[in-house]
Amino acid sequence: MYNYFNGTVDSTSSNSIVIDVNGIGYNIYVPNPFSYEVGKIYKVYVYNHIREDESSLYGFKSMEEKELFLKLINVKGMGPKVASGIFATGSIKGIVDAINKENLLYLTKFPKIGDKLAKQIILDLKGKVYAEQEEMEENNIEELINVLENLGYKANEIKKIIPSIDNSKTLEEQVKDALKLLLK
Repeated sequence: MYNYFNGTVDSTSSNSIVIDVNGIGYNIYVPNPFSYEVGKIYKVYVYNHIREDESSLYGFKSMEEKELFLKLINVKGMGPKVASGIFATGSIKGIVDAINKENLLYLTKFPKIGDKLAKQIILDLKGKVYAEQEEMEENNIEELINVLENLGYKANEIKKIIPSIDNSKTLEEQVKDALKLLLK
C-alpha cells in the first residue's frame, strides 16, 4: 500500500518514530529510532503490516533493508517485530553473510532467535539474499563526501546532512541534494 514517506521526524520513542507528512503524523516502528534526529527530513521506506486486530507500519532507511525485511518475515516463525529487531544491531552485509555462510552463532545473537529459527532462516534464504547494493551505497557516500570536501565544506557540516541523502540516486543527484541542504 505505502512504499515510503518523505517527511520530518516529529518525535522518537524506544521502538518507533512519528514522521510528519503534510500535517499527518505516522507512527512507524523502526529498528533504531535514535538514529533519526527530531526536526530533520527523512525518506523512510515502509511496510504496512495488517492483521485482524492491528495495522502497523515498519520503517527502514534503505530499500535494500526493506527488501531483506520482507524476505525475513516470509520465514516460518518470523514475525515483523522479530525481523525488525535484527536490523537494530546487525548490518545488512553482516546478516546476509551470516545467512549465506550458515553462521548460526551470529543469527542467534539477535533477540528471540534461537537455533531452530536461525536454521529455518538459513534453510529458506541461503543463496537468495545479497548485499551488493549496500557496498555500492557505501562507495557512493564516500564519493559524495569527497566531492563535498573538495568543494570546501567541512566534515562536521557534511556529517549532519548525510542521513538525509537518498542513497538510490546517482552521485550527481546526491551532490545537488547535498548542496541544497548545506546552503540552508
